[in-house]
Amino acid sequence: MRARPLTARGAACLLLGVVLCAAANILAARALLYVGVLLIVLPLIALLAVRAPRRRGDVWRQISTDLLAVGETSRVTVRFELYAPGIPRGRWSDTLPEAVRGDATGEYPGESRLLHYDLEGVRRGTATLGPLLLRTVDPFGLAQRVQAFGQTRMITVVPQVVALAPLPTRLGAAGGAAQTRSTRVGQGADNLIPRAYLSGDSRRRIHWRATAHRGSLMVRQEEEEASPDAVVVLDRAASRWQSAGGAVDPAFEAAVSLCASAALRFAQDGYSVDIFDSAGSLLGALRGHEDDRDGLLVALATVTPRGDSRDLRTIVGGTPPGPLVVVTGAIDPDAAARLSTAGASAPMLIAAGARADALAVAADRGWNVAALPPAADPADVWEAALPQAKAAHD
Repeated sequence: MRARPLTARGAACLLLGVVLCAAANILAARALLYVGVLLIVLPLIALLAVRAPRRRGDVWRQISTDLLAVGETSRVTVRFELYAPGIPRGRWSDTLPEAVRGDATGEYPGESRLLHYDLEGVRRGTATLGPLLLRTVDPFGLAQRVQAFGQTRMITVVPQVVALAPLPTRLGAAGGAAQTRSTRVGQGADNLIPRAYLSGDSRRRIHWRATAHRGSLMVRQEEEEASPDAVVVLDRAASRWQSAGGAVDPAFEAAVSLCASAALRFAQDGYSVDIFDSAGSLLGALRGHEDDRDGLLVALATVTPRGDSRDLRTIVGGTPPGPLVVVTGAIDPDAAARLSTAGASAPMLIAAGARADALAVAADRGWNVAALPPAADPADVWEAALPQAKAAHD
């Protein structure tokens, strides 16, 4: 932030002094000359008084939440240690990125060295807070000085997560860790004899300990009986979304939020969850650890529309999942006709900006479908796509 060395008052004072000196020369009025010189000297003395002192400062920031979600408010505490002759008076302000908003200003010095303000997440992504700016003026308000102190701090704004309704209980038999079946009763997963990897096996079944021991890919044999997994796919193909010029696409933001919410809903219900993008890249995996949740949200904080879509069967692999959720954008009937349910027990397709006839085609192919308008409540859209909602409608 660059500020003029003189305030509006100081600039006016200097200009008036120059005018009076010129008038005094024309009118031969010595009194006007004295006043003009005084008005010229005052801003210069004020400028020297404000800018001459050497100042340095240290800044520490503490944010009440490690990850700030869109629509969430977090408290920021800033400790500002200023080393300077005397105590300058002015206003402090912390530099905020576009991803957040808040009233990060106040009088300096305050009652303590701790400065406080609230932040609200408004846009997904990573951004930086800071530096801290201190604007000081002289007692007459003629000159000003703006200095930056401290380092910046990275902040991550993650997608908003909303509470969603659980899937019908009857679908638990098709997936979910609590309902996993195995013919090898009493044996742990690590004690089962793994088998060699075959083409078409799901990547989720790879037995990493056996792979490291054998030197070749091995898979877990016990998952042949039933899959305990849920899969969520975020279709980020560029052709599905409107993101020209780097502008925020509200439809894509709603899709990312619903993707995160669906994955966490499945994890809460006991499923092991894999989250892929439409190109087959793994965005996150939820296995019951808190770090998994944070890792997924951080990954989703920076996703953007790009690339093309792959066939769902190549993403899911040879073992059909239990629940399968695909969150996509504007698809046409031809694209909907090519969407395979990959043998999932509960396939759900939620589309933002899709045509009604495209959703009808997908429904005919076995999908439980729902449209996702940008301003809609994600919880209502999710409930409309649940298999039980479709059954009630039929």
